[in-house]
Amino acid sequence: MENKDVQKIVKMTIQYAKEIIKPGMSLIDLRNDLEKKMLELGADSFWYWDVGAFIFSGDETNVSISGKHYVTANKTIQNNDIITIDLSPQNNNVWGDYARTIIIENGIVVDCVENIENEEWEKGLQMESRLHQELLKYVTVETTFEDLYFHMNHLIKEYGFINLDFLGNLGHSIVNRSEDRIYIEKGNKTKLIDVNYFTFEPHISVLNSKYGYKKENIYYFVEGKLVEL
Repeated sequence: MENKDVQKIVKMTIQYAKEIIKPGMSLIDLRNDLEKKMLELGADSFWYWDVGAFIFSGDETNVSISGKHYVTANKTIQNNDIITIDLSPQNNNVWGDYARTIIIENGIVVDCVENIENEEWEKGLQMESRLHQELLKYVTVETTFEDLYFHMNHLIKEYGFINLDFLGNLGHSIVNRSEDRIYIEKGNKTKLIDVNYFTFEPHISVLNSKYGYKKENIYYFVEGKLVEL
């Protein structure tokens, strides 16, 4: 499999999640269902601490921890709820990486951001989309990981949000070995174009809010222009 094939697995799995999520479902069952689905679709394992689906709901969506310490909470999905799902399958050491925050209102997944009734949740998802749109406008062949770190963290603050990531970064390179990853962080002078693929995954919240939002895609360059994988 190539990177685009494994990334197709995660996109199909998030769509599957939206179809099966319902109030009363446990996060543990949801994780098991999604990891099983990725294996059915062609994943052979999970590259991030052997966890295929990191799932948080409600006031845990603002939690940022390493996969080394992650335990799926013994919680059930509520009639009105916010759920973040972060997927990390692999096939023959080729990684997929994809995250989405899903909104449930009145027992139903709200797939169109403009239809979300909770104003804070709507603004959070709108901000995530704004950051990804800005990424495509801002990045050039000369942009470094550090440039992107400062630009996006400034934008996050300017719009009244905070970066929740426990290390303060916003993404990482996609490689074959976890120890070879480099991050969108202060001090990383590597140009984005010098890696084959990288993720952009801002994990953000409003100050003093109990809710967090995450959207993650993989990006790469085609003829000097940044595009989503």
